[in-house]
Amino acid sequence: MNTSITGRHFELTDAIKAYAEAAVEGLNKYHLDIISASTVISANEKNGKKGFSTEFIINLKDKNTLVITQNDKDVYAAIDLAIERMKKSLRRHAEKIKDHKIMSFKDLGEEAEAVAEMSAEEIEIVPMDLELHKPLDFDEAIDALKAEKKRQFIVFNDNDGNMRVMYKRADGRFGLY
Repeated sequence: MNTSITGRHFELTDAIKAYAEAAVEGLNKYHLDIISASTVISANEKNGKKGFSTEFIINLKDKNTLVITQNDKDVYAAIDLAIERMKKSLRRHAEKIKDHKIMSFKDLGEEAEAVAEMSAEEIEIVPMDLELHKPLDFDEAIDALKAEKKRQFIVFNDNDGNMRVMYKRADGRFGLY
């Protein structure tokens, strides 16, 4: 990870640089591919009040740039508050990535793994009884959609044997594919 610490409108001391560097190094615990981290610490003087502004700019491999800016009277407090906000953003991003992982056969358990290892000759295909899936006409499909309020669409075979999809539209009518 490339890191840079810059002071704007005042001289950075070694202690401030070391503090900011340690804060940025703490971001590695989220195991995200951080390409670069820039820290800009600047002195602000607004309306006669002196303060500091800390800006962290983090470039991630799989996401655009994250930018956090924090103002405070104390430079160390500004760094602490900004790094906590950055950790929160990175934690949310890491959880989002973890929640969207594609499951593998190993995640599904031993039975799925055994099926994956079976050869084509060992797999038995069992015919399904089609009486349960008799063709529907359009009125039956509409009635099925009206019967269940949460259901948004129904997939069915029409009397001609074509697979159709009927769905509820926002205006209360029904659509058909």
